[in-house]
Amino acid sequence: MQNYFIGILILLFSGFFSLLIKNQTYKLRIITLGVLIASCFTVQGALSCVFGGNNTAIFNIGGIFQNTRFTIDYLSAFFVIFISIMSALSIVYSNGYLKPYIAKGKDISAHCVFLTLLISSMLLVVSVSNALLFLVIWELMSLSSFFLVIFEHEKKEVLQAGIKYLIYMHISVVFIILLFVVLSLNASSLDFAHFGEAIADNAIFANIVFILGFIGFGIKAGFVPFHNWLPDAHPAAPSHVSSMMSGVMIKTGIYGILRVLSFIGTPGVEAGYFVLIISIISGLWGVLYAICQHDLKKLLAYHSIENIGIIGIGIALGMLGLAYNNHTVAVLGFSGGLLHILNHSIFKELLFLAAGAVYNKAHTRNIELLGGLAKKMPYTAILFLIGAIAICGLPPFNGFVSEFLIYFSMLKGLAIQNLSMFLAMLLSLCALALIGTMAILCFTKAFGIVFLGETRDPQVQERLEEVNGWFLFPMVVLAFFILIIGLFPAQTFIGLLLPVKTFIGVYEFDNVLPLLQVISTIAAVLIVAIFLLYFIKKILYKNTEKQPTWGCGYNKGTPRMQYSATSYASVFIKTLMPLFKRVVDVKKPKVIFQKDAHFHMHLEDVEEAYFIHPVVKSIEKFFAKFERIQNGNIQSYILYGLIFLVLSIIGVVLLG
Repeated sequence: MQNYFIGILILLFSGFFSLLIKNQTYKLRIITLGVLIASCFTVQGALSCVFGGNNTAIFNIGGIFQNTRFTIDYLSAFFVIFISIMSALSIVYSNGYLKPYIAKGKDISAHCVFLTLLISSMLLVVSVSNALLFLVIWELMSLSSFFLVIFEHEKKEVLQAGIKYLIYMHISVVFIILLFVVLSLNASSLDFAHFGEAIADNAIFANIVFILGFIGFGIKAGFVPFHNWLPDAHPAAPSHVSSMMSGVMIKTGIYGILRVLSFIGTPGVEAGYFVLIISIISGLWGVLYAICQHDLKKLLAYHSIENIGIIGIGIALGMLGLAYNNHTVAVLGFSGGLLHILNHSIFKELLFLAAGAVYNKAHTRNIELLGGLAKKMPYTAILFLIGAIAICGLPPFNGFVSEFLIYFSMLKGLAIQNLSMFLAMLLSLCALALIGTMAILCFTKAFGIVFLGETRDPQVQERLEEVNGWFLFPMVVLAFFILIIGLFPAQTFIGLLLPVKTFIGVYEFDNVLPLLQVISTIAAVLIVAIFLLYFIKKILYKNTEKQPTWGCGYNKGTPRMQYSATSYASVFIKTLMPLFKRVVDVKKPKVIFQKDAHFHMHLEDVEEAYFIHPVVKSIEKFFAKFERIQNGNIQSYILYGLIFLVLSIIGVVLLG
């Protein structure tokens, strides 16, 4: 435990020490070194707490935080390890990504401090066991990430996205405060260790507690219908921040839900079905809107909502397994959900970093303007492809393993002698299969339009070149993690049983390991086959001269003849058009050969279009009535003060 806090102190020290350095590049190098060293300490500290048996430490801070507990159990250790490693890789990447900004004279001093504050707060929030201190750290995490999102605050859309994110985070914290107020009043303590006693066997109270926790932490995680901040904030932030927010930070919301679940013990059936329904909707909603996006980072942001839905499905299956006293379903569900937390942090971070590399060279995130990048950025293209295959849940990579565990949990759930459970498992199987199918459609579009074919914009073509080692090294490491989990699923599953122990005391997994060993063998065979085919192709075409693709006798093709992002998915989108709000910007030609005519269409989130925007406009309209009060006249302000004092005196007299 001592090494864990030494790591956090190193993190904070490196951030604030960087303020003393004038050279912007050196500032970044200092926090990079600090984060790398700190990660070694925090990972080692988490592992020693778990395997050393001393998993609780009490610090007498004094005052309102007296006897505050920082606890690293199996669940906390799981989050600490991947937060540390994933954050360190993003910070390494930032050395390449921020270089153009530094060259333009951008001051990154505050950015460096907030990066270290975000990582420190994420680590502390998964280990603190005091409700009041948890809220303080949670707020620090939200504020530091807000300032990271608005790195390019001179852009209006970035500032708007940041403010929207901050509003959602404060709505989130209201529900979390209500959660802790209810628990602490019943437990007569702010310590997490006493919250389980407060709930006891009161099923109604347990459901109220869980719903409050799910809404509060679900907003941070990005579950539908609390997701609207996410598609705006992730694209607005720099790519290394996007990767940390999507790959790591939103998982603190999942941690919060799991921690509340640990207070409850055995959840009610109603809570399990509630999480399952919300998760299925989130998965379908996220992937459906991802297909429609033309902004590469916004596309990836919607896929975060999709994968949060998949994680939620796994957690819901675990809850239902506990509720129906079926440990096999529970172990498979929780294991699949926890593994998908890890897997998503890996492949989503890889995809965001690759998207950032594309933006760094092409200076655009608009998929419609890209194309043919594989010729100029081959390593980035291969790494993006690995991440795309993994996020689609295809073998031989890690996404397949976690989704397989979730599928297997559903199949085992069909054997439970309950009609509601049987129907829920059938619905879940169909939903997860549909999510996977749509994910494949989305990423064949993203990879095909961005990296294959010809570049659609000549100006983009001129700027393209492969990124340097600061970009590539973190992406290669992430790709390696994807491959290792895909090749060794059985060992990964056994490791996950430790955090699963937080919810389940009995393990039944003898029938799982043989299947995972088969998956491991198939993955190895697939990888060997891919390499063999590649080398055979290299040998056969070694001396072959490259020629342009034969165009059936037509040699005047242009990039405009290629599929666009819109046309690729248009048939699918048209069948589901009622689920979108179609926003069209048309300038019709008045003469036959008018050059400036244009047609632009985008699909807006129906929740935002028909609920959030009308509510915001109503609030603006209401407060507009009070604009006259703030008129800039000092005499009026003095008058308001006098009126307030008179009313206060009258109130005191009447009450006295």
